[in-house]
Amino acid sequence: MDIYDIAGSAMTAQRLRLDVVASNLANVNTTRNAKGEVEAFRRKNVVFAPIMQDKVAEQAGGVGPLAQSMVLYSGITRGADGKPLFNLYAQENVGLSGTGVGISRISDDERTPLRKVHDPSHPDADKDGYVTMPNINMVTEMVDMISATRAYEANVQSMTAAKSMSKAALDI
Repeated sequence: MDIYDIAGSAMTAQRLRLDVVASNLANVNTTRNAKGEVEAFRRKNVVFAPIMQDKVAEQAGGVGPLAQSMVLYSGITRGADGKPLFNLYAQENVGLSGTGVGISRISDDERTPLRKVHDPSHPDADKDGYVTMPNINMVTEMVDMISATRAYEANVQSMTAAKSMSKAALDI
């Protein structure tokens, strides 16, 4: 039954990713924060992380030390400017097995600069007539939306295939 848990966790993760993309698209012109202060919205990113399980301890009937001491670490690769580029997750012990995917966190996109748009009539324009707009690119968001949708559909297909295989096994 692991296939259903793995595909189900992936479908949940992709649905949340799609929610974040929708939030980014909804805030493409947001120039104020929740308090009403002038602050451009920052694009949100979803960071996935594997859900690991200690298979050796599970066979013995409990949760083992491998699962208790989390073996995932976050390594940050930095660019020339010193800003983080992306997070890496690595498995250090072979006694663990992947049992799905989860959301590690939803982070702000600090790498991509905010856009400056010349619009002196905008109420949030600075003294030079420029408005600081969110760092949201419609093309990037549409690609992320299509990617999340396709990943969701692929997991639906894997669940359908597992269901067909289980049915065929029962028919034997």
